[in-house]
Amino acid sequence: MRIWSDPTKRRWIVFAALAIAYALVSVHRLSTAVLAEQLTAAFDTSGAALGTLHAAFFYIYAAMQLPAGVVADRTGSRLAVTAGTAVMSVGALLFSVADSYLVAFLARTLVGFGGSLLFIAILRFLANWFRPGEFARMSGATIAVAGFGGILATRPLAEVVTALGWRETLLGLGIVGFALAVLAFVLARDSPADAGLREIDGVPIARTPSLRAVAGNTRTVLRERATWLVGIVLFAGTGVNITVFGLWGVPYVVQTYGTSVPTASNFTLLGSLGLVVGPPVMGWLSDRLDRRTGLIVVGMALYAVTFAVLAVTGDPPIAVVGLVFFLSGFLAGAYALGYTVVKERHESGASGVSTGTVNTIGFAGAALLPTLMGAVLDAYRTGQTLNGAQVYSVLGYRVAFGLAALTGALAVVAALLLHRDA
Repeated sequence: MRIWSDPTKRRWIVFAALAIAYALVSVHRLSTAVLAEQLTAAFDTSGAALGTLHAAFFYIYAAMQLPAGVVADRTGSRLAVTAGTAVMSVGALLFSVADSYLVAFLARTLVGFGGSLLFIAILRFLANWFRPGEFARMSGATIAVAGFGGILATRPLAEVVTALGWRETLLGLGIVGFALAVLAFVLARDSPADAGLREIDGVPIARTPSLRAVAGNTRTVLRERATWLVGIVLFAGTGVNITVFGLWGVPYVVQTYGTSVPTASNFTLLGSLGLVVGPPVMGWLSDRLDRRTGLIVVGMALYAVTFAVLAVTGDPPIAVVGLVFFLSGFLAGAYALGYTVVKERHESGASGVSTGTVNTIGFAGAALLPTLMGAVLDAYRTGQTLNGAQVYSVLGYRVAFGLAALTGALAVVAALLLHRDA
């Protein structure tokens, strides 16, 4: 069959298989927004404790990004995605039967451990199967897949949880994950050569670096100022978006506007929809203009402004909330260009280490900000509960969104320095 023997066509089949598994990662990491009330009631948590449970995924996820880059460079995308998806699914099964906060925390950590391998492994696959001039749009497409998973983690997940229960839903996600691990192993190959196909014109020859070369690449990446500046941009964008869409966005809409959880999840769905649209558009524009850092500056400035709107107003017309959430997802395309910036500074054999390093810093934001925002909200508890969950004041949410806006402003400063150095 020609589609299977032509590497420029077969790569899309493989990408689809890997991307579906990565969409499941996004479902898991954002699911706590929809599950917030059930988890609070099941484990009797405060806002800070719920934030910590949500962030358990990201503690290990962030710590694993540099090792994940090493794994991707050394073992290839096929094994990394297969193993990561399987481990993630074991964690989902354990979470579904957790009878205490500690067990739930450890299970969510295991989900994060498995999920941590996928994104960097997929970027490594892109470096081996796509030309450098296609990398920005393809990395944007990969992040769009995460946005699609985020959409599934909103209203669709809320409806399934309402119909089946949260434990049964997580059990089902674990079973789906094992099926996707098998699919990735069967379909994926690390390069056209590994698939017994001709090399693609313009794509650098894929070579597996030695451990000594990986160590040297790591030292080089860590010494570069650009690595840390891109990392700060990702810390802000990744951390704030995952905190809002994955945890506090739904309670904010429920408690401020008096909606149901499924209705409130429609607003975080808009954020995920923005994530589906924005990164591919920004990646295409960046490749077409051959511009990276200038787009990052403009995008992050707008990003900070979106959350400043909520910080200043607190409870604007609910349509404004939807617009802010959509724009913050769309503008993820700006910080996603950071992966291309660092990838282009290094040879193809170092793509896993370079992107994994900046992703470590980025997901440190996703690990820290949920707990920080939860601690801020705990200071503004009203003393009331809604379906077993703590209720926070509008002022509390304003302060929390102010923290998001300030984090975005920090990213603007880093982006300006990155642009100046370019």
